[in-house]
Amino acid sequence: MSDTSNSAARQSTASTASKRRFMFRMVTVLIGGMFLDGYILGIIGPVSGRMAEDLQLDAVWQGLIAAAALIGILIGSPLGGWAADKFGRKPIFMFDIGLFAIASGMQFFVDSPVLLLVVRLLMGIAIGTEYAVGWPLMAEFSPARLRGRLMGAMEIAWYAGFMLAFLIGYLLGEYTGLSWHFILGTSTFIAVVLFLARLGLPESPRWLWSVGRKDEALALAAKYMPDDALDDLQHEDVRKGSFGMLFSKAHWRSTLFISVFWFCAVTPYFAIATFADSVLNQYGLAGGLAGGVGLSAVALAGVVITVLLIDKAGRRILCVPPQWLCAVVLAVIGLWAGAPAPIVLILFLVFSFFNAMYTTLTGVYPGEILPTEIRGIGTGFAAAVSRVGAGIGIFLMPMSMETLGAGPTMLMAAAVALAGAVLSQWLAPETKGKSLTEAAAGYSH
Repeated sequence: MSDTSNSAARQSTASTASKRRFMFRMVTVLIGGMFLDGYILGIIGPVSGRMAEDLQLDAVWQGLIAAAALIGILIGSPLGGWAADKFGRKPIFMFDIGLFAIASGMQFFVDSPVLLLVVRLLMGIAIGTEYAVGWPLMAEFSPARLRGRLMGAMEIAWYAGFMLAFLIGYLLGEYTGLSWHFILGTSTFIAVVLFLARLGLPESPRWLWSVGRKDEALALAAKYMPDDALDDLQHEDVRKGSFGMLFSKAHWRSTLFISVFWFCAVTPYFAIATFADSVLNQYGLAGGLAGGVGLSAVALAGVVITVLLIDKAGRRILCVPPQWLCAVVLAVIGLWAGAPAPIVLILFLVFSFFNAMYTTLTGVYPGEILPTEIRGIGTGFAAAVSRVGAGIGIFLMPMSMETLGAGPTMLMAAAVALAGAVLSQWLAPETKGKSLTEAAAGYSH
């Protein structure tokens, strides 16, 4: 082989290695952002009693503070999506983790219910913004053959963050003298590391191309993106996005599907997982640490298996059948009033496992079926709708369990799961192996 050929081969290998290193870094910081979301929602449960006693919180304040992060996500996700589509992924990507680090650090010093509420609200806004920019970035940089697994890995991070935070909060609260301020503030250390790791990351070439900055887009794509994504980039349209486009003739089906599917996926899970102790106790099952972690651990296993299968089996088979199964399982729990406790426990574990499987797709589909110009705002809008569902589930669950009882409550949860199954049977597309341009174009009618 000639010296010129050897030089070209070394350059190609170096380029491939460089792209792999970049992709590893990008995936790590994006997964870290999702881990933080699960973490801040999971960490507050184990310290809520000490926090309420120290700040003299009544039931209303406890509920507001627990829900503040969800409210913040509801605000931050559509605003962050709009900003990411208008100003670019990179500035919003840095802004949200910076805001999170500052707000999280303030938890070390809060001394009033109002300040804690504001801090948790700001953290939620930052996480909501991360939703709207993180998944689009992952979709826009990932090779088609790995896109499902990489985007699904972000769901693994969420469940892992929630479960690990619950464990850390429980162990630190039970076996150390650390204050609840410090336990809540542990998320700050993760946020600072992520902020530093994001410094110097590039803008999305797909976003640059969508706003007409083609030369910059091609230069960054050649440096950071796999060859198939570089080729696909040049088939994208240059078009300015707007919120109204989500409901246009071309995109209303995409918007309806990703929003309602996400809503129906998370509403029962948040309600059951958040109040796992009380729900399981209603059926004569022990609560405690096992109640808080057990369902999440099974759910995490469901996400891991989905991530391993998604780019081989496809999206629809992992989305539609599990929803029908979960609707049936919840209906059985609701209708079988005298079911033995071990059977009920098995049914709840089955629900958690298969619910997690299709919930993984809630983060994959928006990035795939929306075009670049509305990928951020569309993902943000769907995330906001989902958090309305999560909030409704968390708010209504204890009242429903108390006034209506466990059976009717589980039947209502089954109805939500059934609605998601019917919608997905109708609208869930198959995007396995397709480029982003093909996936979005194929779903726009």
